[in-house]
Amino acid sequence: MLDWYNTTMDYVTDLSLWVDIGIAIAIFIGFVIFRKLFTKYIFNLISRLTDKSSTQVLHKILLAFEKPLNAFFIFLGLYLAFRSLEFRTEDIHLPLRLFRSSVIVLVTWGLINLSSSSSVLFRSIHRRLDLQMDQILIPFLSRVLKVVIGAIAVSVLAQEWGYNVNGFVAGLGIGGLAFAFAAKEALGNLFGGVVIIMERPFSIGDWIQTPSVEGVVEDIGFRSTQVRTFADAHVTVPNANIANEPITNWTRMRKRRISFNLGVEYTTPKEKLERVVDQIRTMLKEHQEVHPELIIVNFDSYNSSSLDIMIYFFTKTTAWVNFLDVKQDINLRIMEILDREGVSVAFPSRSIYMQNPDHSMHPVEDYNHNTKPSKNVDNRDVQTRGYGDEDGE
Repeated sequence: MLDWYNTTMDYVTDLSLWVDIGIAIAIFIGFVIFRKLFTKYIFNLISRLTDKSSTQVLHKILLAFEKPLNAFFIFLGLYLAFRSLEFRTEDIHLPLRLFRSSVIVLVTWGLINLSSSSSVLFRSIHRRLDLQMDQILIPFLSRVLKVVIGAIAVSVLAQEWGYNVNGFVAGLGIGGLAFAFAAKEALGNLFGGVVIIMERPFSIGDWIQTPSVEGVVEDIGFRSTQVRTFADAHVTVPNANIANEPITNWTRMRKRRISFNLGVEYTTPKEKLERVVDQIRTMLKEHQEVHPELIIVNFDSYNSSSLDIMIYFFTKTTAWVNFLDVKQDINLRIMEILDREGVSVAFPSRSIYMQNPDHSMHPVEDYNHNTKPSKNVDNRDVQTRGYGDEDGE
């Protein structure tokens, strides 16, 4: 106890020790001040110069390493301050190992930041090598880069502290089979994501429809695909599921279809019906928003309560709002043609016929007028007509 007290008092009263501590503190404060000056003047000057250059790659690299570089001066100041004290430790390489480990962490931090903004690098590669890269591939490669950078950093750190990385990798081979069985679904989702990336049935921002979901793709990850439905709900679909389902990509429509039947009354004369068909066909051919490749307007069928004109064509626009505007304009023009020719659109109706004693038939009031049927109505001879499909429904 007395020896410990004497040793402590020797350290406290040792003037040279306090001088060393003051020098260490001064070294650390000096690096803190230098960090602020470097960030405020030198780094900002270099950043402005690179921002004005023709390429953005160097500027993105500087931004990615801005915070790691600021932290580097702090660790460097701590390391040099500690070395100036000349403390004796059981492991004389411990301060150096700590400093080198901090440098590895900071470099990893900067590289991960760079991979997050790696779209600039990928676009530069695309321009130089003429490679095909879309919005799916860039985020996927960014995530792959982060995983690879993290794995390399862990390996380097393990070697820095004396761990045998080769034995660890060999152990992964032994446990790989067990891991594959345990992570069967996760691996299925991973390979499903790879299939989506390679085949590219859709991209981020596309409107897709599958048996399980319909909406706009927001993100594609290693495990799942994020879809925003038209009800503004967020749906997460496992990649294994969506890769094995039929996918309809509505965004890749080159044109958008409009198809419907226009039913006119049975009392329409043949000449008027022909003129209506010809005028509608001519109107569609002259419409600027109608695709001229395929336009079909024909008297198609005798329906239960109407003469049906089939109208089939495509619009040039595929945007939903613009598509609805074009559809409305065409419907209004068809109404003008019908009014000009004096042709009326058919509506569902039902007629009731009454049998006289002389077995002649004549119609009674329309069923839609809520007229009570006569007692002499023979239900066996009641005939109905309704507007609908071929079955009269």
